[in-house]
Amino acid sequence: MELGLYTFADVHPEAPRGRGVEGEERVRQLIEEIELADQVGLDVFGLGEHHRPDYAASAPAMILAAAAAKTKSIRLTSAVTVLSSDDPVRVFQQYATLDLISAGRAEIMAGRGSFIESFPLFGYNLEDYDDLFSEKLDLLLAIRDNEVVTWGGKMRPAIHDRGVYPRPLQEELPIWIAVGGTPQSVARAGALGLPVALAIIGGEPVRFASLLDLYREAARRAGQDPAKLKTSINVHGFIADTTEQAADQFYGPQAEVMNRIGRERGWGPTSRAHFNQSIGPNGNLFLGDPETVAEKIIRHQRIFKNDRFLLQMAIGLMPHDQIMRGIELYGTKVAPIVREALAEDAKKAAAQ
Repeated sequence: MELGLYTFADVHPEAPRGRGVEGEERVRQLIEEIELADQVGLDVFGLGEHHRPDYAASAPAMILAAAAAKTKSIRLTSAVTVLSSDDPVRVFQQYATLDLISAGRAEIMAGRGSFIESFPLFGYNLEDYDDLFSEKLDLLLAIRDNEVVTWGGKMRPAIHDRGVYPRPLQEELPIWIAVGGTPQSVARAGALGLPVALAIIGGEPVRFASLLDLYREAARRAGQDPAKLKTSINVHGFIADTTEQAADQFYGPQAEVMNRIGRERGWGPTSRAHFNQSIGPNGNLFLGDPETVAEKIIRHQRIFKNDRFLLQMAIGLMPHDQIMRGIELYGTKVAPIVREALAEDAKKAAAQ
């Protein structure tokens, strides 16, 4: 199983020092975090696309390209590309270019997005939310699979026998579908034979396992190759030297973000009691000392049979030094425990 991180590049929403200053600092620190993740042996780093004042990454491919020049092995992916409000030709060109810069380490994680700001910003109607994604995904896959493309749809002008360049170094640029808890989205990914990344940000994770069962069943019914059906679970959490330290460092910034978004969407406020429940064995937060987090990752992999695990640690205004320590512990302490346990599981399965 691949182990990695993802982030939205949070900044102060009111930018008391100025948006340029806040953004420069966060992007610089983010590249340092990706560089460290590579050095400690993590497999994947994902960067989300947002168009809000509280996030610095509206153009993830550019930041990932800067990180590509400073890393050697870690795979670099969007998390996610809001495909519904973007142009698939440009998305492919950007990530194909990233693939060339990184010598074959680029991926796209495409989704409909958890926020809606990009739709009016780029002139799209929210009433077309689902149709835009479906049609643009179809075009993106056509571009990936064909150097010269002829394609027609309702939401975008047609393409007639045109080449799309550059082409990536990888023979097939990986395109994952990012989903929340919508069964239709999971089934679509399975029917298309695309890898799926399931975001779990609330509730007991085990309740989401049936969605991956649905994904695999939809793929089977569509006759898809089981070897291509990779799955990821993407969660929130944090790692520190002790569980108490991890909880104290993570709670304040994470609660501020969740309450801010909650006010926009009508959620009730979070509390430390709710947080404490979420960090328990069955909760949605993967938080604690290295041994605690590793055990939780292992236990849930045995439930989900996922091929990838991505952890969002940098939520809200987390101090950079704490994030760096968390990444160090993830790569040097958590990852070896997880890899050893899963290797033993594989040996036992092969012997049966």
